[in-house]
Amino acid sequence: MKPNSPDTLQRILVVGDRLLIKPLTLSQKSKGGLFLPPGYNEKEEIQSGYVLKTGPGYPIPATYEEDDLWKQQSGENTRYIPLQAKVGDLAIYLQKGAIEIVYNDEKYFIVPQHSVLLLERNEDIVI
Repeated sequence: MKPNSPDTLQRILVVGDRLLIKPLTLSQKSKGGLFLPPGYNEKEEIQSGYVLKTGPGYPIPATYEEDDLWKQQSGENTRYIPLQAKVGDLAIYLQKGAIEIVYNDEKYFIVPQHSVLLLERNEDIVI
């Protein structure tokens, strides 16, 4: 497996209510035609990118009947409320809540679900 192949992301597990997002590369030119200095777009409050992986969701405790408490529990006791975001969605999010990481020389953001403002879903696009 090559270090920069998409298969390397399969080894990453996103935890809880977080998303792994690949930020969009924005144009270096403003609407008026001015070239912006490097890093200008990264300082903006709002960022956008594609969701590459999602966590399992918000953990909630498993509920048991009173008689079940005395029985030996097997398997996972935690259940999850799934996230709204799905792989392939375009996410508009607050950069203030995001954590930037570099993995295999690629820049990604780990974003909690509560920092996502808007999702655009196109069922035809596969990432």
